[in-house]
Amino acid sequence: MTNSKSIRIVLGSVALALVTAASGHASYGHLNTLTFSKPVALPGVVLSAGSYSFDVASATALDVVVVRNSKSGKVLYMGFANTITRPRAMAKNAPIAFGEAPANEARPIAAWYEIGSTMGHQFRY
Repeated sequence: MTNSKSIRIVLGSVALALVTAASGHASYGHLNTLTFSKPVALPGVVLSAGSYSFDVASATALDVVVVRNSKSGKVLYMGFANTITRPRAMAKNAPIAFGEAPANEARPIAAWYEIGSTMGHQFRY
């Protein structure tokens, strides 16, 4: 009976370790650092030319996008986005789809697509 109990404890520990490893891995890989040569816009904010990190708030909040200054880490934007599928014709390494703007205004980022992923985040304007 002790041997059976030991086997169940070991199997339970292994199962817990696998679940923990899987949940930790699920949040990996969403972060992309993007550099813009001209100002761009997100809902309610204009980002000047520079480098920014785009990420999701957490592995369970894929509809919340966080944009930080890549040097300081300061949060410049946090907002809801619709999770969307990358268009088939769009290259896997193309991270941004822009919207239209007048010539004197920053182009709005319509969607951010995680590099190499089929998943994207459409900003809510």
